[in-house]
Amino acid sequence: MAFRTHIVLFRWTVRGAVVLFTVLLTVVAVRAFDSRGLSDLKLWHRVHLEAEFTVARADSVGSLDDWLQVENRLFEQLDTLVYDVVDPSTTTDVNRYVKGSRSDPEHFESNWDRTYEMRPAVAKGGALLIHGLSDSPYSVRHIAEILVGQGYYVLCMRMPGHGTVPSGLLHANWRDWAAAVEIGARHVATQVPHDGHFVLGGYSNGGALALNYVADAIDDGNLPIPDQMVLFSPMLGVSPFAVLANIHKLLSWIPYFEKSKWVDVYPEYDPFKYNSFPMEAGHQSYRLIRTIVGKLDRLAKDGSMNQLPPIIAFQSLVDATVSTEAIVDKLFDRLEGNNDELVLFDVNQTPHLKDFIEPKYDRSVLLASLETVDALPYKLTVITNHHAGDREVAARTKLSGEADSTLEPLNLSWPEEVYSLAHVAIPFPPSDAVYGDTKGSLDGPTINIGTLRPRGEKGVLNVPPSLMMRLRYNPFFDYVKRRIMQKTAALEQ
Repeated sequence: MAFRTHIVLFRWTVRGAVVLFTVLLTVVAVRAFDSRGLSDLKLWHRVHLEAEFTVARADSVGSLDDWLQVENRLFEQLDTLVYDVVDPSTTTDVNRYVKGSRSDPEHFESNWDRTYEMRPAVAKGGALLIHGLSDSPYSVRHIAEILVGQGYYVLCMRMPGHGTVPSGLLHANWRDWAAAVEIGARHVATQVPHDGHFVLGGYSNGGALALNYVADAIDDGNLPIPDQMVLFSPMLGVSPFAVLANIHKLLSWIPYFEKSKWVDVYPEYDPFKYNSFPMEAGHQSYRLIRTIVGKLDRLAKDGSMNQLPPIIAFQSLVDATVSTEAIVDKLFDRLEGNNDELVLFDVNQTPHLKDFIEPKYDRSVLLASLETVDALPYKLTVITNHHAGDREVAARTKLSGEADSTLEPLNLSWPEEVYSLAHVAIPFPPSDAVYGDTKGSLDGPTINIGTLRPRGEKGVLNVPPSLMMRLRYNPFFDYVKRRIMQKTAALEQ
């Protein structure tokens, strides 16, 4: 009888596995055929830059000088295999892979796609800044300028696979990024005077890499631990479908289904960020998040969360790239009162916008729950409308362990047409030449993406209007700057 039961269970298990595999294969096939509708792949979607740094080469890269030599070879290869090959007559003057175009990174005062340093006259501390996924070191440029103004030596590291061609993200993995962060941290430590302080900052995927580094440094004992962390839209949660991001490999090796490696394929008009996005990049972010959440779980279980340095994080309440809830659940709710702070940017609450905003964002369940908790283990600041009837904003702050809030007018206002911040907006001031609201001429020598507001018939553009409509600058960046300056000043006390 028992034998029969085992046979029946075995048969049902096999049938279940067959059904699951069939469903999975169907999903892959549908996705592969759908991907055929993406734009044609270009040279920069296919080329493999073999000079790129990988974790396998980490033993031969023992210093920043070694790193910069590897990067120099990489960009020489980029010139040879891409810039020297692309025919300008076959594309537009806003293609980043055309020499001298308005989107050519070399056309700016500095190629911000590369690793760079900023030095004050006299360094009283050091900072390492890590950019986000598909971004480049340009995305932390303004943060670097704030810190160098505070007397900090700043290193902005380019993560492997970034700043060159979108196909670089087909080959880079999260361990390559983590190895690059460690190289950068070790170097910054050599630039900090004996009585100085080390600040570690990360934007989006760079925020996850920063937390991953700190968790490793706590375990290692030989890695420098920062005295302060500054995070911008840290990536601690993404779509649950990211776990399936790698299933394309079942068919994408077939040339007919080559495009199934990609989520998006768009024109590359942004000089400092890829517009095209491969499935593999999402998969690597998912693996990184799973790794860092596991490390935070272990620290919490061991009662070691208090070993994390003080953290201040700036996050939009609405974020189409990362989960705001995960930042709260996976990180801040587990902190232990170590002078930490979460700054949330609310949606614009002016009455004329209410009918156009999804009810779940009009009064966020997350925000409501945070503001009603009697005692949070961290300081919570919400940047929101001072009064419901106008666009001026204030900082509503609840101190760690306290139930009541204070309200501070900021002398800042929502721009009339802006209904919320966005993931890509947090680290950029309105004055940013590429992403800001500079009101410059669209025919200028360099592209200004922040002012692109296309109007016309639907279905005409080869880039979704939603991509161009996404806010690219932070109208409240002055507040971000002030808080960073306060945090670094407090380290000196």
